Amino acid sequence: MKKKKCVAMLLAGGQGTRLYALTSKVTKPAVSFGAKYRIIDFPLSNCTNSGIDTVGVLTQYQPLVLNEHIGNGEPWDLDRAYGGVHTLSPYQAKSGAEWYKGTANAIYQNLHFLEEYDSEHVLILSGDHIYKMDYSEMLREHEENDADCTIGVIDVPPEEASRFGIMDFAADKRITSFEEKPKKPKSNHASMGIYIFRKRVLIDELTGDEKNPASSNDFGKNVIPAMLAEGKRLFAYKFKGYWKDVGTVTSLWEANMDLLGENPVLSLGGAGDRIYSRNKPFPPTFIGQNAAVENCIMTTGCEIYGKVSDSVIGEGVVVGEGAVVQNSVIMAGAAIGKNARVRFGMIDENAVVGEGAELGDDASDKTNIVLVGRGSCIPAKAKIASGTIVD
Repeated sequence: MKKKKCVAMLLAGGQGTRLYALTSKVTKPAVSFGAKYRIIDFPLSNCTNSGIDTVGVLTQYQPLVLNEHIGNGEPWDLDRAYGGVHTLSPYQAKSGAEWYKGTANAIYQNLHFLEEYDSEHVLILSGDHIYKMDYSEMLREHEENDADCTIGVIDVPPEEASRFGIMDFAADKRITSFEEKPKKPKSNHASMGIYIFRKRVLIDELTGDEKNPASSNDFGKNVIPAMLAEGKRLFAYKFKGYWKDVGTVTSLWEANMDLLGENPVLSLGGAGDRIYSRNKPFPPTFIGQNAAVENCIMTTGCEIYGKVSDSVIGEGVVVGEGAVVQNSVIMAGAAIGKNARVRFGMIDENAVVGEGAELGDDASDKTNIVLVGRGSCIPAKAKIASGTIVD
């Protein structure tokens, strides 16, 4: 039996319907971010930086790109003989086969993985948030409080509170109430979708939840409220760093823009909290003689012949002569043709914008992002209005 203090379970099977064309062919955690990363790199890197070396990644919707990206876990130092990273998809058992019905059911269907490593505690994570966090600090508080469950909490603007699980807690941070996506929130203390459970308690709660035909098998809607009603010890862990739910096109664009500037809101480097990823080998980026690049981040393999400003440019991107890219996210392998204009756009991997095409207009802003899906082709001289989605 392989003993572990804490094993992580990473929920990465979401379809991400509010990202529209970006998730028509890939699951949300596999969407590109920040020039050379994918969203799932953040929780995986957080695990590595927190000393958690056993991670089960629960996949379901369009998992191919995600599975290839994770591979054997080597970029995150998770290629371990005992532990490491494991992709866990729905499978057929003696009782039959079924898709994950909810976040709690997804963990329930993989209790065998938790039993395999005989951990004291289980860390449950979402695969669709951008943040850097030391889970070992949260685990320390969890143990000090002798908690059955500890929930990562961040204060959100009051006008956004109805989008989250909202809780109240006492001075000692013991949670006194929890409501999933309330119409009239009582506070702005929002669940981050990060939980640490005492393992035996988790197994008991999931087993009970599975037997309830009225349950939607969800942590926020069912499991957490049930535990409160039972008098279990639930505590809040207050997080004050950068955290963003990138479930919409606007929020994903904003998170990318947070990487720009002399003092970016979000920094991906740094000793002890670096974000790791699996990157393909590319030659150095080439900046043409007549090109202009201002306030951008870009990685290897790019060819820039036009003007690029206030943008995030992925691996192997080509921007043709006379082209202008402003306030945009251009993902790996995309090509912007000669004399094309892209303003407030998000161009997915391997998409092509034809010569002279115009995407976005002078009224463009972050609430009207032009979205071009993976592998799409915009014809030469086409005019694509702000807020248009091309898949």
